[in-house]
Amino acid sequence: MKIRPGCALTNKVRARADWKRIWAGSSASSAPAPWGSVESRGSIRCPSPPSAAGNTDMNMYMVPNPPIPGCPPGLEYLTQVDQLLIKQKVELIEALAGFESNNKYEIRNSMGQNVFYAVEENDCLSRQCCGPLRSFNIRVLDNFGHEVITVTRPLKCMSCFFPCCLQELEVQSPPGNTVGYVLQQWHPFFPRFIIENENREPVLKLHGPFCGWSCLPDVDFEIITMDEVSKIGKISKQWTGLLREVFTDTDNFGIQFPMDLDVRMKAVMIGACFLIDFMFFENNQ
Repeated sequence: MKIRPGCALTNKVRARADWKRIWAGSSASSAPAPWGSVESRGSIRCPSPPSAAGNTDMNMYMVPNPPIPGCPPGLEYLTQVDQLLIKQKVELIEALAGFESNNKYEIRNSMGQNVFYAVEENDCLSRQCCGPLRSFNIRVLDNFGHEVITVTRPLKCMSCFFPCCLQELEVQSPPGNTVGYVLQQWHPFFPRFIIENENREPVLKLHGPFCGWSCLPDVDFEIITMDEVSKIGKISKQWTGLLREVFTDTDNFGIQFPMDLDVRMKAVMIGACFLIDFMFFENNQ
């Protein structure tokens, strides 16, 4: 059977091939995508959207969402969900050689469809020398290759004996437009965080178990109101199986929040999940 250029099957193969280049962290020397132009953002090569004819993969949510007033572009889909699954990709080189690589995540809906991808941008020296303490930029892209969220973590101390230099994280959407912050609060035993809006006003609190650890397979960080009366959601580190837990630092997280929560705060919760991963679960090897 002869396959014509531009048919649905050809577009699907091209789209998959281009995403493989993104996950492999393709450098500027990589060949351009077969379809459309490719623009470079740091070490990530973000493809132009594939044609609608190629969007046939049921594991990807590829339906464009119409603009919503007051909603940052690219986050329209978050107004429709009250939970997300963040799945870190298994890095073979880390499992076999212990060589720290840039983290990569798939962000899925409750049906298991990929709705966003997240890729860490960092240099080799920072990853190997600073480990989970390292600063980072994580870029969150939709299935069309558009960057919709940027998460930035500066280099900070992570010891409970230094309350003057606690962890913080900034979330932007679209890139360059700050929508919120995650700030660590000092506590000698329990993880405590404040969620702030773009004006640095406290909105929510995030409380974790003793030293970020639990005897249960799942570890829950509860999202609560500022008066600490109501629990409105949680970020859960989910058990991934004995082999993965022991030999890799790849983790699965679930995020639950109210459907009507401000979409900007939903984006900040995604950033908070990345920070929790680095602080408490990245160095479990």
